[in-house]
Amino acid sequence: MHDDHPSAANGSADADGAPQTPGAADADRCPHPGEQDEPDRAAEPGADAGADGRAADEHPPERRPTDQRGVSRRAFGKAAVAIGGATALSACLDRFGHGAVPSGVEDPGTLPDGQHVWDEFLGLDDHDNRLSPRHHVVLLLDLTSEGVPSTEDRETVETALRSLERAYEWSSDGLLFTIGYAPRYFERFDADPDGVALPEPEPMAPFEDIEPDRPDAVLHLASDRPDVVMEAEEALFGEVDAANGRGMDATFEGVFARPDLDDTTVRRTGFVGEGLPADHTDVDGVPEDAPVDEESPLFMNFKSGFEKTQATESFVTIESGGFAGGTTQHLSKIRLNLQQWYEQDNRDQRVGKMFCPVHAEEDRVEGPGHNLGTDSGMDDACTEDVGESAREHGLVGHSQKMAADAREDDSPLMIRRDFDSTDDGHAGLHFLSVQQSIADFVETREAMNGTDLTDSSGVGQRLNNGILQYFSVQRRGNYLLPPRALRALPPADP
Repeated sequence: MHDDHPSAANGSADADGAPQTPGAADADRCPHPGEQDEPDRAAEPGADAGADGRAADEHPPERRPTDQRGVSRRAFGKAAVAIGGATALSACLDRFGHGAVPSGVEDPGTLPDGQHVWDEFLGLDDHDNRLSPRHHVVLLLDLTSEGVPSTEDRETVETALRSLERAYEWSSDGLLFTIGYAPRYFERFDADPDGVALPEPEPMAPFEDIEPDRPDAVLHLASDRPDVVMEAEEALFGEVDAANGRGMDATFEGVFARPDLDDTTVRRTGFVGEGLPADHTDVDGVPEDAPVDEESPLFMNFKSGFEKTQATESFVTIESGGFAGGTTQHLSKIRLNLQQWYEQDNRDQRVGKMFCPVHAEEDRVEGPGHNLGTDSGMDDACTEDVGESAREHGLVGHSQKMAADAREDDSPLMIRRDFDSTDDGHAGLHFLSVQQSIADFVETREAMNGTDLTDSSGVGQRLNNGILQYFSVQRRGNYLLPPRALRALPPADP
């Protein structure tokens, strides 16, 4: 079989949480990536009209991103994505303009068969680790009608998605996206999806108390450009007429109900990459003076997403049945609680809990860990006898557990595409993974729990057990991501 964590180090993708590989710090704004990231002036007079024709000061203050001298471009862009809506998009464009975004393909049929095939379209860091897109929006969607979807509705959804593919290049410089379907969606067919086990989400540990997500569908939009994810969202729901200057041939209007912009259970936003976490330590859950490195991609101040800790896309692709060529997706909404992480734990303790105690003893990790290259260094000293290591050191590393127990044929079981968040005014993480089966996610999360270690060492159920004590999972959802040809309201047995 082929993890759900806020940060990760080596061995395999982890379930619910470790940090990911950073991106270029100069990509977080409406203008074209590459301009210097510096504090910007307030918007020029006369550039204050919203996309709906109203002046910016006519909109409630809580629905407008702050526009003050000294706010960095990347902070403003992140705030605009989190607020959402045509007004936030307009404020972003008014302030920065709309730099050139590469256009998409005339024939979307030339794109990869799998919606989840992103890797070759992502940027690379200095060690050739793939860089996750820096800005993300996840929308939990409900259909407006009951029963089996009509042919007309299927054509409408497909046409709308193809409009985005023609508007934006399929890349992190343009737009990457997936649409998936929850168990509830398939209930309307009175059948399970062919060849795919798609269980309802459940708690993954004795200490979890989660709310299951039960939408019909989930849409994930991702780009290095904050204005792109905002514009794509607005275009899909008919709030703007064009995407990247190209008219939309159809929208989701009348098929999917638009999620409430203020409801963070159904509209989730976030970011990952150098500089972004350091810009946003002014929220609950992380000390304001936390030493988050400018080079760190996530709040926990360590790099993850190493090339060798991620499965390949072919490994996570469904091999047979009606949805061959697709994959499954798990999505967790996680609250981070990092006061102790930064205020009580010292650097060596953080390194030991994130990676492995040996990493701390031997000073293997410099800063966020970019020096580790393409893996997090889980050698035999870390993985040969994890139980003995836990007894000797009184703690076990998160990556140490993953490398020892969450692999098949020396491969991690999943690909993590998660990102940090300040939804609800609190530091959080939206853990998003793709894997061939939900069982692979479950297996990875069970390895992360380290239950066997609690019976044979001083490691507790959460205390000194990797990073478990620093986050709590609030919501979970399981989804099927069909192949591109079946993504528009698929039947259960295609």
